[in-house]
Amino acid sequence: MTAVLDSLAQGRQAIMPAMRAALERLDPTSRSIAYYHLGWTDLDGNPTDGGGKAVRPALALLSAEAAGAEPSVGLPGAVAVELVHNFSLLHDDLMDGDTERRHRPTVWAVRGAASAILTGDAMLSLAQEVLLDGDGPGAVAAARLLADATNELIRGQVLDVAFEQRNDVGLDECLDMAAGKTGALLSASTAIGAVLAGAPQPVVDALAGFGADLGLAFQLVDDVLGIWGEAAVTGKPVFSDLRARKKSLPVTYAITHGGALGRELAEWLARPEAPGEESVRHAAGLVEQAGGRKWALDEAYRRMAAGRQKLEDARIPDRAREELLSLAQFIVTREA
Repeated sequence: MTAVLDSLAQGRQAIMPAMRAALERLDPTSRSIAYYHLGWTDLDGNPTDGGGKAVRPALALLSAEAAGAEPSVGLPGAVAVELVHNFSLLHDDLMDGDTERRHRPTVWAVRGAASAILTGDAMLSLAQEVLLDGDGPGAVAAARLLADATNELIRGQVLDVAFEQRNDVGLDECLDMAAGKTGALLSASTAIGAVLAGAPQPVVDALAGFGADLGLAFQLVDDVLGIWGEAAVTGKPVFSDLRARKKSLPVTYAITHGGALGRELAEWLARPEAPGEESVRHAAGLVEQAGGRKWALDEAYRRMAAGRQKLEDARIPDRAREELLSLAQFIVTREA
């Protein structure tokens, strides 16, 4: 675990100068909001030590190494995927009504919905600029890869929002939604460095497939944490996804495979009144008793085993493969 955290810290440090250089292209207002969202400053613009784990940039750098290139070849991709990831977070917080992220107020909560939308849009556009400004032979292909991933991310988010109005969401539909909303960008992150390095298509495909499996594993664990995660660690209240009536993967599994318990859970979700603390706790118990929690964690590990096999079949260099697998293991055993 310590080695993985060190690797993430090194990856975050490696992309910081390039991230700052990219954000300098934004107008001053958007730049200051982006700095706050990224955890680099407080609301008054004073420097802070916050920030996310930078998992996607680390994957992009390792992707270049997996293709036999120097990690620095993947740097434009690392910056671009982190920009797209944060575009999605800015918009997600607004759509979900979340007022806290990483133990701080979210952008929309303190600067308004318009600021969150516009800053997210600016970061999304900037991601393409960063890639297209590259002088390597894979720049255009990498930009196409990221554009396709962004389209899939948005498709997944559209499905997620649509599911809120439905009481008949199936497990396959939910998995498809997660593959778009979360899997697409992680897939792009694990392939974009290789694309920038001009890697053979079988290598790119293996890395993208590994990332897609990792994305589903990530979402499965995230959905478990969204119900049972410790508030002090996740930065969100315990049972937060149930309070929001989210049809997450463990919930959907419980409804579709839990028999009488699943039917009771479905009825609970359909109630119009806001649930109290005991009611939410009871619903979490229904999800667990119906097998939703166990299935989600087991499925996360199954997806990671499938991803591992893809890397081994493609004969990814040992060091890069082990680093990728260590990061994946960190993701499926994390607590936040």
